[in-house]
Amino acid sequence: MREPIEHLCRRLGYDFNDKALIDKALTHRSAGGTNNERMEFLGDSILGFVIADELYHKLSRADEGDMSRLRSSLVRGATLAELAREIDLGKYLLLGPGELRSGGQSRDSILADALEAIFAAVYLDGGYPPAREVILDLYQNRLDDVANGKQLKDPKTRLQELLQAQRHNLPKYTVIEVTGEQHNQIFTVKCVVHDLELNTIATGSSRRKAEQKAAEKLLQELTQNV
Repeated sequence: MREPIEHLCRRLGYDFNDKALIDKALTHRSAGGTNNERMEFLGDSILGFVIADELYHKLSRADEGDMSRLRSSLVRGATLAELAREIDLGKYLLLGPGELRSGGQSRDSILADALEAIFAAVYLDGGYPPAREVILDLYQNRLDDVANGKQLKDPKTRLQELLQAQRHNLPKYTVIEVTGEQHNQIFTVKCVVHDLELNTIATGSSRRKAEQKAAEKLLQELTQNV
């Protein structure tokens, strides 16, 4: 059963005048003809502008290439899905029976699209200022990291670059176990750096996610040993 939308509105910090807009933003196309696809299109553009504007003003010394890379990292589907999970967005989605059975409420693409649609819903309901405020509130920690000079490269890339700089072997990733049904699998991956005799194990809902988590854990070990 879907959670009350009022709970989500409190987490967003925005109270809709037209409740039909947030209902539509949370409705996947599998649930019927009136869905969030058009709103997703609008929300994507609003998000891109808000993030570009913030990066432009926060990073006065960054060039166009750096800002483009950072914006791409911040607005990509994987980042949006992470933000959606932070507010438990999957609990509020309206999905068709097929998507519900296949775990659509936790699928990255569905979560990312719904979050973009929510940005559009806020914009259509209250205008640009509240839409900007909702976006910046969700992105606050990530934008603070950017302002503080922290890398937004994924853990696998950062680990590889660190090992190359120190002239060590590159990491090797091995899937050691896969459990669960086809639509809801859990991957267990081992990351090994042989010449350092270091290895970590992590799990994730995809091989890529498990590899990223294992790389992050190994990065933490290397940093602690410095």
